[in-house]
Amino acid sequence: MKPKTLFQGAEATITLENNQITKHRLPKSYRLPQLDETITKRRTRAEAKIMKKISKIIPVPEIIQSDEKNKTIIMQHIKGKKLSQHLDKFPLKEQKQILNQIGKSVAKLHKENIAHGDLTTSNMIYTKPLIYFIDFGLAFQNAKYEDKAVDIHLLKQALEAKHFKDWEILYKEFLKTYQSKNKQESKKVLNQLIKVEKRGRYRH
Repeated sequence: MKPKTLFQGAEATITLENNQITKHRLPKSYRLPQLDETITKRRTRAEAKIMKKISKIIPVPEIIQSDEKNKTIIMQHIKGKKLSQHLDKFPLKEQKQILNQIGKSVAKLHKENIAHGDLTTSNMIYTKPLIYFIDFGLAFQNAKYEDKAVDIHLLKQALEAKHFKDWEILYKEFLKTYQSKNKQESKKVLNQLIKVEKRGRYRH
């Protein structure tokens, strides 16, 4: 099977071959070659490491091989529906169940002080009943309340922009579950979210 390019971005290319996904980080021409090599290797290593940790907490693709030298991560191909493209096609009851699941998963990550860094429906694949989170290139550990609040802010923005018909209902469903799974910590995160959103409004 010839490799099929699924995504080509500034940071990486994503290809599918033999039922496996390969993420290849791209060099940055604006950096000194030696510095770029060091940074890219480090980011490849960090992403693989955090994916392995997260795999013990929520559903994520299984890592098959991580190669720092070639800046690649080979992982399991999840055959499902990307939520950014399909969430609106499900009945509202099922959409609410999906956001309930997302709320549980995000609460589990945040409880372990892990931030996804790019928490949108574009980075979630639905294989009923599971929701797999993908793309951990911006994920990191030792997340503070600000980082967790930004995660939620990004998800809220994605719902409002891509799933605007019922976004408020879906966001409330997410919040309800997120809060119920981590009551004490979630209050602090959501208080920080208010500050994050105020800053966003002042910028416009």
